Amino acid sequence: MRALPAIPRLLPVLIALLAVTVAAAGIGSSFMPPERVLAALAGHGSRMDEVIVWTLRLPRIALAVLAGAALALAGALLQRVVRNPMASPSILGITDGAAMGVVLFLWLFSDQANNLTVSIHWQPVAAILGAAVFGCLVMVLASADRGGNKPLKIILYGIALAALAKAAVTLLIIVGPVYRASQALTWLSGSVGAAHWQDVLALGAGLIAIAPVLVLQRLTVRQLALDPQSASLTGVPLETAQFGLLGVAVFLTAIAAAHVGAIGFVGLVAPHAARIFHGQFRPGFLLSAALTGSLLVLAADTLARIVAPPLELPAGALTALVGAPLFLYLLVKGRQYHA
Repeated sequence: MRALPAIPRLLPVLIALLAVTVAAAGIGSSFMPPERVLAALAGHGSRMDEVIVWTLRLPRIALAVLAGAALALAGALLQRVVRNPMASPSILGITDGAAMGVVLFLWLFSDQANNLTVSIHWQPVAAILGAAVFGCLVMVLASADRGGNKPLKIILYGIALAALAKAAVTLLIIVGPVYRASQALTWLSGSVGAAHWQDVLALGAGLIAIAPVLVLQRLTVRQLALDPQSASLTGVPLETAQFGLLGVAVFLTAIAAAHVGAIGFVGLVAPHAARIFHGQFRPGFLLSAALTGSLLVLAADTLARIVAPPLELPAGALTALVGAPLFLYLLVKGRQYHA
């Protein structure tokens, strides 16, 4: 049977993402039914509805969608690079490294009035540096280890370094003044609650900048799913491709963590969902993973806003609650599929 074209196979997740977007735009202290949300989005609603949707709720929705896409793409790339289905930015310590970079930035450059002494635009740079340091450490330690089962060794080194990053962040909170603790905790849990359009623009610009690289390397990404010998026979410069795509994954993780904190589990679950329901060798796999990640983060954030009103839980606290059952389901269902 011929494989369905990429777009029809993406329709279910696209429809689900649009439905959750409309629902999320209507949920809040002032509830709006879907027809009012759609009217406000089209510019035909009341002035108050348009302000609520476009100024208060849509930036949060857009940031969740973009962050989910970035984390899912990073997870898909890491699983190819290390050839381990359990690889993800959070498990390999990259997410925690990015969060540590941001927390260290806040710790070093905040004054006692809780104001930054340097521009906030340096924050993504701190996240990228933290993610890069920990991502490189994982690969260097694994490369220096001459033992067998390298995919498992990469995971183990990543878990150890992730624990180190978490401990360092906790230490920074304890030894630093109390006024920095609330800022730091944002990066431990992950949240899109403080979203602004400038955050959306910055994260969107990062994804747009990296998109041509992913398009040019799409065949390489597919070939890396093969064993090392087969991938080399297809003409892939294996080591160069692995380090290049690792750099892309680190960048994607860092720009997401810089704006939403250390949201975990997305980079692990989304690629598995795309692999089972879309197929890892079919065109559009990375796009499918990105859309699934967007749906997961947006669904988690929407749920976080309604489970304990008037409190709003951080989205990162619920991605595991949404993702863990889904991941278990995918593991069981995946036995029936071969990509």
